[in-house]
Amino acid sequence: MGKWADGPGTLTVATVEVPLEVAASYRARRRGLLGRDGIAGAMLITPTNSVHTFGMRFAIDVAYLDRELRVLSVVTMRPGRLGMVRPRGRHVLEAEAGAMEGWGLRPGVTVAVTADRSRAG
Repeated sequence: MGKWADGPGTLTVATVEVPLEVAASYRARRRGLLGRDGIAGAMLITPTNSVHTFGMRFAIDVAYLDRELRVLSVVTMRPGRLGMVRPRGRHVLEAEAGAMEGWGLRPGVTVAVTADRSRAG
């Protein structure tokens, strides 16, 4: 995916396809998953190399990705936590706690992201 833009998409992990929301603008990145009770699929926050869960209502899995969309690390964060800064990180994937393990997302795996123009608002 070239220039990042807010909107829907698909995250592909090996053969698993997951609905994706892209948060690329300052406003969308700042809002993230705040005020939600959950998420169906995942959210890609770009660019960033750190996240927090202050004000969140549920625990999340967080995957830090490099410029090539390769997973650097995956952690589970409870609400009210500040994540570590990942110096090589460029993007962050967020999903409900436990989801990423089921998708086979782990360090070293490279993911693919495609925009879904048909679902764009």
